[in-house]
Amino acid sequence: MKLLNQSIKHISISILVIIGIWGVVFFFNMIAEIKENVDDGLDNYKRQIIYKAQRDSTLLSRINFDESFYTIREINHEKALHFKDQYTDTLIYIQDIKDSVPKLDLTRMLTTTFKNNQKHYELKVINPMVEKEELIERLLWNMVWLYAVLIITIILINNMVLQRLWKPFYSLLQQLQQFRLGSRQNLPEVDTKTKEFKDLQKSVGLLLNHNIEIYEQQKEFIGNASHELQTPLAIAMNKLELLIEKEDLKENHIQDIADTMHIVERLIRLNKSLLLLSKIENKQFLDEQPVEIHQIIQQGIQDLNEAAEFKKVNILVKKQTEIVFSMDPSLAEILIYNLLRNAIFHNIPQGKVVINIDRNKLSICNTGNPTSLDKTQIFKRFYKFQPKKESTGLGLSIVKAVADLYKIDISYSYLKQNHCFTVKF
Repeated sequence: MKLLNQSIKHISISILVIIGIWGVVFFFNMIAEIKENVDDGLDNYKRQIIYKAQRDSTLLSRINFDESFYTIREINHEKALHFKDQYTDTLIYIQDIKDSVPKLDLTRMLTTTFKNNQKHYELKVINPMVEKEELIERLLWNMVWLYAVLIITIILINNMVLQRLWKPFYSLLQQLQQFRLGSRQNLPEVDTKTKEFKDLQKSVGLLLNHNIEIYEQQKEFIGNASHELQTPLAIAMNKLELLIEKEDLKENHIQDIADTMHIVERLIRLNKSLLLLSKIENKQFLDEQPVEIHQIIQQGIQDLNEAAEFKKVNILVKKQTEIVFSMDPSLAEILIYNLLRNAIFHNIPQGKVVINIDRNKLSICNTGNPTSLDKTQIFKRFYKFQPKKESTGLGLSIVKAVADLYKIDISYSYLKQNHCFTVKF
């Protein structure tokens, strides 16, 4: 989720909570204010009724609310002496003009006492109130409309103001996403007057400069190591080849020299594999272009045909759809060749290799050792199920490094006595 959308989400939730709390508080304050105003009106009605009753004794005979909005009944002296004015909410049947029959309405009632001609009377005065249900409904709809207006306003402000304020940040982020070590690019730079963005740009520049220095040092080290190691190893191999061609050598000496040549050859392969692994991890392959996986598989089978014929391994290709993936062609060849070589090299005599190409998935299955390999260790460097002098233990590590570089999913499984590697592009 984008930063702007996250801010809108949190602001929306906060405003919803605030408006909800405000609505409850406002409702109770409004009810209290309404009751206070109604009570003031009841006090005014009380004074008017008492004043009129002192001049018109017929008013003292109204004992129910059917005749008017007040009732008067005589009470004894003791009750009137200790009585205090009471304001209460009550329900009374009232018939409005729009009502065909009387219905219960919420009313506010004042109960008080007064003295007239040495007699004490109880006076009850009522005044209709606003119904709470209607008030709650109206208040709720007002809150909903207020919330909707606020959210729409915030979204508009985000789109019009905040996006413009955050434009330098997104520009810097886009430049960082496109930046590649090893390519001749200027450091990401944005034109801004905001201090935080200036500090971010400065920090990013320092970090990238440090990474570029380390990258160049590693690149130089790999180049030097490749040259300095390959040269003496090649010289040693040449001298051993010249030495083994001498006619006066004894058989045991020839065998020792042959063993030494095998060791040197293994060192040469190991050196090349380690250097290749370092280059892949340092992302020194940047020539990305659409690659047809099926063509690389066919070329790999052709190149490894002699090894397959020597072990009498049958290779079967099942192609259902073509796979085209954007990556460095040389790394695509390394990925496919290592998997094919692994399937042939670790196979059994007269075994088989089945290659299945289906949509964006490539699977290479081969017969071999009747025991499953360790899934947690198989892609680690120098892991060998059965150590062999010819193997460096880096083939699958190189495959995993290429897959990780291009976010390709690769997995191992053991199905029906077949070792299968599945690559999902």
